[in-house]
Amino acid sequence: MKNSSFLLFTLLAMTIAAEPFKKITNVKYAEVEGRTLALDLYLPSTKNSPLIVWIHGGAWRAGSKDFMPLTSLVESGYAIASLDYRLTTSAKFPALIHDCKGAIRWLRAHTPEYRYNSRLIGIAGNSAGGHMAALIGTSNGNKELEGNVGGNKTQSSYVQAIVSYYGASNLTTILGQSTPHGLSVRVPALKLLLGDTPDKTEALAKLASPVFHVDKNDPPLLLLHGDQDPQMPINQAHELHAAFKAQKLDVHFEVIHGAAHGGKAFYDPERNTLVKKFFDRTLKK
Repeated sequence: MKNSSFLLFTLLAMTIAAEPFKKITNVKYAEVEGRTLALDLYLPSTKNSPLIVWIHGGAWRAGSKDFMPLTSLVESGYAIASLDYRLTTSAKFPALIHDCKGAIRWLRAHTPEYRYNSRLIGIAGNSAGGHMAALIGTSNGNKELEGNVGGNKTQSSYVQAIVSYYGASNLTTILGQSTPHGLSVRVPALKLLLGDTPDKTEALAKLASPVFHVDKNDPPLLLLHGDQDPQMPINQAHELHAAFKAQKLDVHFEVIHGAAHGGKAFYDPERNTLVKKFFDRTLKK
């Protein structure tokens, strides 16, 4: 009996020791109008790990931090913070960007507590989160988009690498590029985001469009988009790719042939390796 108990204890200890990372859920990074904004932290066993911020999709009006498909990066030694933010059902643009930039400042302020490396931060997201990741990455230093959510104003919200999975880049052209199915999704989503359609909110639509923020100081960008995407026109990725190329910036555009809007093809071993190599090159300096 004693031998059996000892064997069970040993196996349990080995299982715990073998855990590749620790997940800490519902960490509060700010409170806005009585609502708590939280993030989940995925921390590898190694200390001083490079930090990536993940932003979920959901047409800006749905989704949650629970969807975080990059655990292979955590297993490779990256720390990841998956954010919740105010959705457009409760707050119009640029509230969701203010939230994410506030979270990045919070993450830098709490570096000693969690022992990741926040000197260089990568940002990634899918769909609406891909749009937001690109906008945050191209708007470093933009006062209109900074906000003051969560305070920590002595900390920087700058990011040093961007990965955008099938996200928007130009809200002034997106409807003209959309399929009928895409329009059925995009029009109501944009009305919630901007308060109306982009043609009636032109200044706000431009403020919300990464292509209008691209300049020579922007960080490296990796774009992933399916050429059969019925919801987010691939021309959105082409536009951002062209804007980066025009500034002679570091950019790679990965077209996934046959892929639609999301799915396993974006997170298979081949693409996970591509993303890891991109972050290895841009964050491990």
